[in-house]
Amino acid sequence: MAMGLKIATLLLASCWAACAGAQLRLYTEDYRPLSYMDNGQLTGMVVEVVEALIQRTGQPATIELVPWTRGYQQAQREADTAVFPTVRTALREDKFHWVGPVAAGHTSFYSHQGAGVRVRNLADVEQLGTLAVPKLWYSYEVLKEQGLKTLYGVPTPQHMLKMFKHGRTQLMLANSLVLDEMLASQGMSREQVEWQYALMDNTTYIAFSRQTDGKLIAAWQQALDAMRRDGSLERIHRRWFVHASEAELAEILRER
Repeated sequence: MAMGLKIATLLLASCWAACAGAQLRLYTEDYRPLSYMDNGQLTGMVVEVVEALIQRTGQPATIELVPWTRGYQQAQREADTAVFPTVRTALREDKFHWVGPVAAGHTSFYSHQGAGVRVRNLADVEQLGTLAVPKLWYSYEVLKEQGLKTLYGVPTPQHMLKMFKHGRTQLMLANSLVLDEMLASQGMSREQVEWQYALMDNTTYIAFSRQTDGKLIAAWQQALDAMRRDGSLERIHRRWFVHASEAELAEILRER
């Protein structure tokens, strides 16, 4: 057992050394609390994980905060690029190489508290009129694929939130990991909204361009697996999400 572990460690170190020459360009967006700028310093739960992976792999890399559209497109066009945090879906599967998961939550519909709304399926969602969702969100892709007739694409989450806040839409869609921060950006809180219906569970990954060397991808995944085994991934997650459910933690901590 010890000899096998030693060989595996040596192979991993050799792989990291072989990949270390590539200069990675990593893109992220303002998506609190997973990634954001605080007093000129890039921070966030997934940012911490990525920085730990850079250190563990010895990989030369830069992280840049950009609009989601730019990062998402760059990571599909250029070698040695990645965008994070990115929810992995069937529609996105073949567009990237995936390293993760680094976080897990669920995406649900919310109404204003006390609005008397009851939603239990997508047919109910359609009955409530326009549903504004950012065009490049994974949830927009999923709902478009499912043929939701009232789906309305907007440029940013802020557009969606303002429409919801001012009653132009009756529902909003949000990932449980970022719900509190999204609401706070519009001066709202969780107490002002009511959970209605879960669209999907979601797992968040680092999405690398398909042109990126497979050895580099493997080195990053192995480094993340090591963080999972030594408890550092769980410690980072619990520090940022004190009330995380055991099911969400189990999803990112289980061996693959």
